[in-house]
Amino acid sequence: MDGGLLRILFLFISFTLANAQSCANYGSVNGSSCSCPSGFGGSNCAQPACGGTIFQGSSRNIAPPSGSPSFGNLTAAGCSCSSGWTGTGCNVCQNADACQVAFSASGYNQTGSGVTGSQDGLNSTMVCNTSPQVWAAGQMSCQVINPTLQAIYSGASSLNILRTFKSGLTPIPNVTAFGSDNTILAQLFYDGVEQFYCKADTCTQDTSSGGADWNCQNLACTCIPNTTFCGGVPITNLTSTIDGLGGTLGISCGAVASNNGTAACSFKQTVLDSLFGANGLSLTGCTFGECVRQSVIDSSGNSTSTPTADSKKQLSGGVIAGLAVVGGLVGLALVGVLLGWLSQRKARRGGGDGLVQTGGVPVVWKDVSYVVPGSGASLFSRKKKKTADDEGGLAYNDDKVVLDAVSGRVEPGQMLAILGPSGAGKTTLVEILAGKQKIGLTTGEVTFPSSSSRPRVGFVPQQDLLPPTLTVSEALLFAARLRLPESLPDAEKRDRVEEVMEKLGIAKLRNVRIGDGERRGISGGEMRRVSIGLELVAKPDVLILDEPTSGLDSVSAANVANVLRAVAHDPQNPTAVIASIHQPSSQLYQAFDQILVLSHGRSLYYGPGSFHPVQHLAAQGTAPPYTEGYNIADYLLEVASDPPLTLFHASAQTVGNEQSMESAEGLEKGPSQVHLNEKSVPASRRRTPWTSPGTGSGYAATFLTQLEVISGREWKVLKRDKSLFLTHVAIACVLGVFCGGLYYHTGITIAGFQSRVGCLFFLGALIAFSTLSALYNVVQIRPLFVRERSSSYYSPTAWLLSRLIFDVVPLRLIPTIVVATITYWMAGLAADAAHFFKFLFILVLFALAMTLYNFLLAAFFHNGGIAILLSALSALYQMTYAGFFVHLNDIPPVLRWLQWICPLKYCLEALAVNEISSGLMIQDTLQGVPVDVSASLIMQLLFGFGVNNYYRDVLVLFGFIAAFGIGVIGVVWLKVRERR
Repeated sequence: MDGGLLRILFLFISFTLANAQSCANYGSVNGSSCSCPSGFGGSNCAQPACGGTIFQGSSRNIAPPSGSPSFGNLTAAGCSCSSGWTGTGCNVCQNADACQVAFSASGYNQTGSGVTGSQDGLNSTMVCNTSPQVWAAGQMSCQVINPTLQAIYSGASSLNILRTFKSGLTPIPNVTAFGSDNTILAQLFYDGVEQFYCKADTCTQDTSSGGADWNCQNLACTCIPNTTFCGGVPITNLTSTIDGLGGTLGISCGAVASNNGTAACSFKQTVLDSLFGANGLSLTGCTFGECVRQSVIDSSGNSTSTPTADSKKQLSGGVIAGLAVVGGLVGLALVGVLLGWLSQRKARRGGGDGLVQTGGVPVVWKDVSYVVPGSGASLFSRKKKKTADDEGGLAYNDDKVVLDAVSGRVEPGQMLAILGPSGAGKTTLVEILAGKQKIGLTTGEVTFPSSSSRPRVGFVPQQDLLPPTLTVSEALLFAARLRLPESLPDAEKRDRVEEVMEKLGIAKLRNVRIGDGERRGISGGEMRRVSIGLELVAKPDVLILDEPTSGLDSVSAANVANVLRAVAHDPQNPTAVIASIHQPSSQLYQAFDQILVLSHGRSLYYGPGSFHPVQHLAAQGTAPPYTEGYNIADYLLEVASDPPLTLFHASAQTVGNEQSMESAEGLEKGPSQVHLNEKSVPASRRRTPWTSPGTGSGYAATFLTQLEVISGREWKVLKRDKSLFLTHVAIACVLGVFCGGLYYHTGITIAGFQSRVGCLFFLGALIAFSTLSALYNVVQIRPLFVRERSSSYYSPTAWLLSRLIFDVVPLRLIPTIVVATITYWMAGLAADAAHFFKFLFILVLFALAMTLYNFLLAAFFHNGGIAILLSALSALYQMTYAGFFVHLNDIPPVLRWLQWICPLKYCLEALAVNEISSGLMIQDTLQGVPVDVSASLIMQLLFGFGVNNYYRDVLVLFGFIAAFGIGVIGVVWLKVRERR
């Protein structure tokens, strides 16, 4: 066996610690000599007794020095024990006769000081206590048998221990006992020569287990120079290790076996525990002997437990901190639920005898312009020089003018069609009127006269973004429950849904799923009507639509137009309806009351519909002539595609609805008016002009109601589309069997331990990559969330919480538990419930942290491909810094700090620590030398993990969960919003 390997093994082997003294073995200075502990003598207490009994004290024969260097050697001196005495140094009595004879020979007065005499009526007969329990001061002698020690030191090692419980009750104080009460003295012998000695104080004795457990403080050990352990063999010099031992000492002994009168014990200390496992250094063949009077035993009441201090274990700081964190989170959750319930109850008791009246609100916009900065320009640093041909407009160098000073007015009960070729600004105008956030610079003003409060503006986008797994009635009821006042009974909301479906002509489709491109559902025209219905159930004061007939055939388009006309011309609740229309048919054109024609961002015509636009353009004399019978809408689009410049001037001076415009210019500005001026900041930083009515938060429903309704929808989706859930569970089962088979019944060799950690690493990496599907799910559902958020259905926090419940639990936690459970028991990891559940707990925390991390990427990056790429690369980075591929302490300092932001590192460390904390021992052979050491030593050598870091890692994982969770909430609130 080479020297390097020996140094690694012996660096961690230790037994006890001692402080330098004038007298060896912690004897006390007595003038020019030393008072020695039982079993030692000589001028400095360095020589062990040779034969005799402990009652002889300083007159006892000692082993003469021998060898080079010279030490008292019990084996070389041929020391033998008297009848009735045994153990190394002959300190352990075997029967009462041996104690009585030795005591009588000492000439000590039985009724002397410290002795309970017969006059007290107690039995003062001398007996020999051979149990592990100590009544006064007891000796014990054990054999130290360990494969690793025996491979290095082929001779016999033994350990003598004097345990002093109550020194005043021993037969001869300061002779048969030494030191103060509740102390321990120990000496280790190798081949008859003492190698080192230790002491500890403040001991407690617990005999409740049937044996005796001693727990002491202030351990100190001293290595005897030039002995075999302490420099006699330089390559195995343990001096620094032994002298460095300290802290607490535990000596635990079981009951004495009836067949041989011996017991098994363990010598436990932190360094020894790290070497030899949680039970420290194992001691075998332990014999116990204590000469004590029967009266001492009788007066103690045959107590089986005599602790002098509270022996109950206390929770560690890490456990307390972890419990505090978990308790705080649970408490916050309960407080949040209580506050949500109180808010919901208050809102539902707020009154409301029926649906509120709607409509009656006109829309007026004046000089609305919209400019998108050109290349190299920004909204905050714009070139102030206008172009030469800009006549009062907003065109700057490199800027694109989308709208230029467009004005108009729509009264309740009127339908306005915004016409124009592609790029004319139709969609931009309706989005501005609907209050949508724009990335460019918007100027002008939009007002809602006759409205004392912010009106409810319904907006139907060009694309139908609908939940495909819901039925038509479920989708509309979802909108009604979130957008109608909380105080309105659910029955009235259902009635409202039925009314809207009847009005839209989709009542017969109430139980038909909407579907999408992959699953057949309702038709495109029916989807359009459902999208309109989502706005109508909220009883809007103004309804604005972006190309509601785009992509529909003439019949479907006519049906949509009829619905809009019915909404606008409702005799009880007339509503202003504004719609941008792309290439309408003649029938569709005739359905609108007002027409606004846009060309290159400017108003070419605004006024009554039907034939009026043709008459107006003909009056200008510069427009192409109109052919009778030709579709008026097609004619207007032809003119608007390449209009003469004089038409713009004429339009600016003569608008078809002069009366409306005059009233728009002279209206009294109220609280619902929105000012848009040239110095306005970008739309993303402006206050939204209007929001949905309801609670002070801007949402009609309280937070708890939002969570209930969204969760109900998510539950329906999960029930109706089980493919993703079943796939996750099936893959978890397959991978669990694969991983369990790969590491089936992993051994306890060094290689086997590495395989155990490899199994844990495989599970962590598997979870890191499997959470990628959480990212894809968020990217997939993001457009629907953005549309519903822009319409004030619910708050982002309620949506995120519902995603956490119905994505994390069924798709992350359940598969994690399945794969972990299968792998755990097949691989033969720590086979007890406590370690299994701690194992699951870590994996669940890691799965939750990685899921939230992928949520964060999906929310931050609009491009799903970038998010997936970064997620995969970060998973690879975590695998690098997890401690499996590279020792954490060997990483260059400039890069070492990256391990602290690696969740997989904490996961793997906690899993490994949990596995070795079960008392796992490594039994192997290195170059012919048997190794029997604790797995914690191998873990530290191979991976650099800390043996006490489990609860620290739990708290760190909680920290990652909190950080990622806060990050997701912040990004979703600030970034995942509608921007047009």
